[in-house]
Amino acid sequence: MESFPLRRISTVQLARNPYWEYWLDTYSLRDGREQPYYFVHTRGSVMIIPITEDGSLVMVRQFRYLWQRESIEFPGGGIPEGATPEQQAHRELQEEAGYAAGILERIGEYNPMNGVTDERCHVYVARQLHPVAKADDPVEETAPLLVTTEELVARIADGTIWDGMTLAAWALFSAQRER
Repeated sequence: MESFPLRRISTVQLARNPYWEYWLDTYSLRDGREQPYYFVHTRGSVMIIPITEDGSLVMVRQFRYLWQRESIEFPGGGIPEGATPEQQAHRELQEEAGYAAGILERIGEYNPMNGVTDERCHVYVARQLHPVAKADDPVEETAPLLVTTEELVARIADGTIWDGMTLAAWALFSAQRER
């Protein structure tokens, strides 16, 4: 299949909230016809894979409203206006897991759903962890959970870990670790 760029004709913001924006672009097909394209724009997000001195992984338990069930995830979240991905990674690690990192290494990025959003998720590995006061968030309640690599893989296989952002971050980390 030959790739070709699509030409944007117009763009309109349809909705906005503190977390994301909903946009409608109109673009031109190769034959000149116009086509609408709806998408979500964000300032990006971060996922952090925290690794303790003994090799355990720090995850968080969190209730997810849309699914009405608990989720086990790596700490992470959206990047607010004015923050860098690295600053937000440090903040999310403290807020959600109650840890600070002596070393925070960016290992890559991915788009969580490239047909729906232009979001870029920056993935970090956090090491030299030390406990800090967990910041209170009135909207998100999280509880830290330590798991081994084997437990993580087993929970992915049995569906206990089902968060796509966590699965993608783990795939990126695992692929780099095997090189």
